[in-house]
Amino acid sequence: MSGLLGARTCPGPGEASDLKSPRGARFREPLTEARFQQLFGDAEQEPELLAESRLSLLCRLWRRRARACSGPGAWRLLLARLPPLRWLPHYRWRAWLLGDAVAGVTVGIVHVPQGMAFALLTSVPPVFGLYTSFFPVLIYTLLGTGRHLSTGTFAVLSLMTGSAVERLVPEPLGGNLSGIEREQLDAQRVGAAAAMAFGSGALMLGMFALQLGVLSTFLSEPVVKALTSGAALHVLVSQLPSLLGLPLPRQIGCFALFKTLAAVLTALPRSNAAELTISALSLALLVPVKELNVRFRDRLPTPIPGEIVMVLLASVLCFTSSLDTRYNVQIVGLLPGGFPRPLLPNLAELPRIVADSLPVALVTFAVSASLASIYADKYSYTIDSNQELLAHGVSNLISSLFACFPNSATLATTSLLVDAGGNTQLAGLFSCVVVLSVLLWLGPFFYYLPKAVLACINISSMRQMFFQMQELPQLWRISRVDFAVWMVTWVAVVTLSVDLGLAVGVVFSMMTVVCRTQRVQCLALGLAEGTELYRPLRERHKLLQVPGLCILSYPTPLYFGTRRQFRRTLERHLGLREGGKETPKTDGPPDAVAEPIRVVVLDCSGITFADAAGAREVVQLARRCRDAGIHLLLAQCNASVLETLTQAGLLDRVTPEQLFVSVQDAAAHALERLESAGPKSCTVWV
Repeated sequence: MSGLLGARTCPGPGEASDLKSPRGARFREPLTEARFQQLFGDAEQEPELLAESRLSLLCRLWRRRARACSGPGAWRLLLARLPPLRWLPHYRWRAWLLGDAVAGVTVGIVHVPQGMAFALLTSVPPVFGLYTSFFPVLIYTLLGTGRHLSTGTFAVLSLMTGSAVERLVPEPLGGNLSGIEREQLDAQRVGAAAAMAFGSGALMLGMFALQLGVLSTFLSEPVVKALTSGAALHVLVSQLPSLLGLPLPRQIGCFALFKTLAAVLTALPRSNAAELTISALSLALLVPVKELNVRFRDRLPTPIPGEIVMVLLASVLCFTSSLDTRYNVQIVGLLPGGFPRPLLPNLAELPRIVADSLPVALVTFAVSASLASIYADKYSYTIDSNQELLAHGVSNLISSLFACFPNSATLATTSLLVDAGGNTQLAGLFSCVVVLSVLLWLGPFFYYLPKAVLACINISSMRQMFFQMQELPQLWRISRVDFAVWMVTWVAVVTLSVDLGLAVGVVFSMMTVVCRTQRVQCLALGLAEGTELYRPLRERHKLLQVPGLCILSYPTPLYFGTRRQFRRTLERHLGLREGGKETPKTDGPPDAVAEPIRVVVLDCSGITFADAAGAREVVQLARRCRDAGIHLLLAQCNASVLETLTQAGLLDRVTPEQLFVSVQDAAAHALERLESAGPKSCTVWV
């Protein structure tokens, strides 16, 4: 569009004014929206399209659905819903199989102690953590699109589920339960945890049916990282009684972290010295091994399985020293072999757990989708967010039939799988083989495993979540708003609870978005010297400003929340007030004399959408400009905004010749109008 519009300085004596083109050339006439549609649009089919009835649209949609039910359509649907049908034919067996096998076995070895540890965090017996490390992994392998994603037990979900389970099925106040009473209590808690998995899975399937995969965008990265970091602190504090051998009831609800700390400090003199020693030795082994795995990940052929080594050493030590009988060390006990009988969770519990299942479903999807996206971007493939909803929904729903608690992708095992050389979802099958061997044959070897070791595994697995706080200085430099979102979410999670902290974080994050849309500035534009580009007048460029012409850019959506700001901003720039016309505001040099505005160009390219209230505000602006003798031109409205403005009655206030395809075209028309109206205007370089 070079040469469409320019400017020159004030004409001298005997010179002709040429506001439209300083270089004396103009390649075409300014294009209005109507003229553009006439030249480049489908003018003949447009009336037919507008006149098409809703019935015909429904018929076309029905025919499209009918074609999807044909043989090729059914095959495309099957390919979309069963990802292995897409990637398995292209699987590079020689290059990838060994990496998937090693990674799968490594992750499976970690799943065994970690699953049992997170089961205790969920307030259910350890064996149910093994079930949750088997069934969801198997199902995600068949339905998931994240090639490097490892699913199973997740500390944050276990903590949220455990809090709900403790509230729904509290332990009797006395605490001294017989063996049968303990079994009944555990069965009720397992049923409540399975009902939460069923409820969260059903919610995710409902979100999939409504194609709500886009909802993951509402859980921003600062919210998710602050949530997991705050939950890691909850996990650490909740495991202190197990580390110290203190039989304390679990605190739930708001301020549970501080209540637990107070209870631990009060009961500290009653600590079990044997369990405290086991915990100290376990952490002394696990923490350095975790650090070595991170520091030397490029040199190690496979990460060191510190968890399984610690489990074996502690089991042997407890068995040979009879720590359970001599020093009252709490042990895992017998792990039932095989699988539980499929059983539908108690649906009568669903109304009580819906409020708890919703945040669990949101955290499951948010963490899993964000992890899958990170590794998809890193390894150049794509994921389907709606298919991820289906995969995790089915995974939780079906696994709940086998007494599993809520599950999702996990940070630690996903990173471990990638570091160990995993390439595809096939690694999940090898992980399932390891867990299956424990469930069928190796379970008795974990009989003497101290529960304090499982608590240490819980704490050591939080390493990545704690270290997320190292990103705060960089986040402060990049965006103070995101830093505020991170801190508010973290403080809410720590002081209140995980689910309430999540709600506070999401609400505060959305409020920052709304507030930022209300704090944008309406920019006055000028023409950059020697170009056809319009830039804000406050920039340090030599820009042209024509007296009597005001070009404004409003870079934010126009809706009920910004309509008053839009009105005040335009009144300030154009000198419009309800009582009459005032001197307009100028963004030019301080000594410039403000002249009455005769033509205003409103650049609508930044208005991504407009609602009814915003559209009526534009119509009122057009009326007030016409009453004040100001010629209003709208430029670069997108199709949806233009349709909304038209439905609000804009064309009753302006003509189609006042709607232009670009700011350059509108400014060229404005200069033509100013030149023809006279007297001759002088341009001002600022």
